[in-house]
Amino acid sequence: MSIELILTLGVGLAAGGMGVHLALRYLAGTKVKEAQELAEKILDESRKEAQVQKKEFLLQAQDEIFRRKKELEQESRDRAGELKKQEARLQEKEERLEAKLEKVFQKESEAVLLEKNLMQRERDFSVQEERLEELTQTQQKKLQEISGLIVEEAKARLMEELESQARYESAKMLRQIEAETRESADRKAKEILATAIQRYAGEFVAEQTVSSVALPSEDMKGRIIGREGRNIRALEAATGVDLIIDDTPELVILSAYSPLRREVAKQALERLISDGRIHPARIEDIVKKVEQEMEVKLREWGEQATFDVGVRGIHPDIVRLLGQLRHRTSFSQNVLQHSLEVAFVCGIMAAELNLDVKKAKRAGLLHDIGKAVDHEVEGSHAAIGADLAKKHGESKDIVHAIAAHHEEVPPKSVLAVLVQAADTLSGARPGARKELLENYVQRLEELEGMATGMPGVTKAFAIQAGRELRVVVEADQVDDDKTFLLCNDLTKKIEQNLTYPGQIRVTVIREKRAVGYAK
Repeated sequence: MSIELILTLGVGLAAGGMGVHLALRYLAGTKVKEAQELAEKILDESRKEAQVQKKEFLLQAQDEIFRRKKELEQESRDRAGELKKQEARLQEKEERLEAKLEKVFQKESEAVLLEKNLMQRERDFSVQEERLEELTQTQQKKLQEISGLIVEEAKARLMEELESQARYESAKMLRQIEAETRESADRKAKEILATAIQRYAGEFVAEQTVSSVALPSEDMKGRIIGREGRNIRALEAATGVDLIIDDTPELVILSAYSPLRREVAKQALERLISDGRIHPARIEDIVKKVEQEMEVKLREWGEQATFDVGVRGIHPDIVRLLGQLRHRTSFSQNVLQHSLEVAFVCGIMAAELNLDVKKAKRAGLLHDIGKAVDHEVEGSHAAIGADLAKKHGESKDIVHAIAAHHEEVPPKSVLAVLVQAADTLSGARPGARKELLENYVQRLEELEGMATGMPGVTKAFAIQAGRELRVVVEADQVDDDKTFLLCNDLTKKIEQNLTYPGQIRVTVIREKRAVGYAK
């Protein structure tokens, strides 16, 4: 190889190595720049993604805060409602306590007043005893001066003194006898009551004019009353019964003259309480439903009564009225049970007399049918019952027996006499009836009238259901001795002119009052 070629090759190799080095430096700079751009791009994307995630986290946090806020608001409202209920219950209890406290204060003031009156009476008695002692000494002095008087005057004065002394001794003896009699009479009355309670065996208890419904809690009273009283007004309007809601715990009183209406109201109220939905529309629906069911029961009771007696062919309207007698009382005696008793007694007596037993039972069963509607129709129940029987196709004998069982119409047949006798027997059996309210009120009026008719009596009050008569006399007209004589005379007058069970305690009160005015 020639030297030129070698030089040329050397120069070429040297030039090629430098180019490669430059090329490598260029490629390295390009890669670095691309890497920097890629890194910046990745950083930008990371920042953007971080911003997006930050916004999502913020939105989730805001949603969680909003949800928690709603839950807290709902919880606060629930607590506020519960606090209001508790506050209402506390206020109601506070009102009850205030009412009871007021009653206690009232009784305490009455006790203080009574104590003052007793102390005043003790002072009056002390003054009277001192006065009596002075009068006795004065009379003794006068008796010493009588020796100088004529015989007639001495006798007159002596008789006056003896009469006054006798009246005093008799009044003192009356006090002692009255105390002993009261003690023995109280012991005897307790024995009689215990014996009567042991021997009483009535099948039906006396029905009153009120019924009671037990409540599950005190809160139920507010629900029964309703907002502004609309629930209780709706129930009273639908049933015709008065609802009495007082301080009696967990109890509602139903008051009405008609036992049938009371029973409808009681069943309707019990259903409303068990159902829990109490509002006017629901009340009307329940009452209507109970009335429909009661109509079915009335017919069932009437049909059962006809089946028990063994009579047939009675008009369905009469059968329904018979069932209605189950919720009717007379002298506290259940009228349907009384009608069944009269029917059986009539049948027994008719069989003994060889008469028509079925007709006698029919007349006895229907004799008080007028009592089912006597509060709706003018007239006596006997006349009303006869009209009903005639209207629904009963025979003339049955109609006459119904009309004559209280002698409003003279009885003209043996059947009428049998019904009258059976009615008397059923009502007069032991434990069948109790004293009628009107007779009881009349007896109290007569008792007070006897007392006010006595001389010196200003006021008279019959208390404790007529077991005690308190009489207030005028202190200027009746002295202490006359007080006991008046009590004795009034007791005898009551025993002679008044019929009553047990005994009546007569208390005569004489009070002297002194009134002055400081000016």
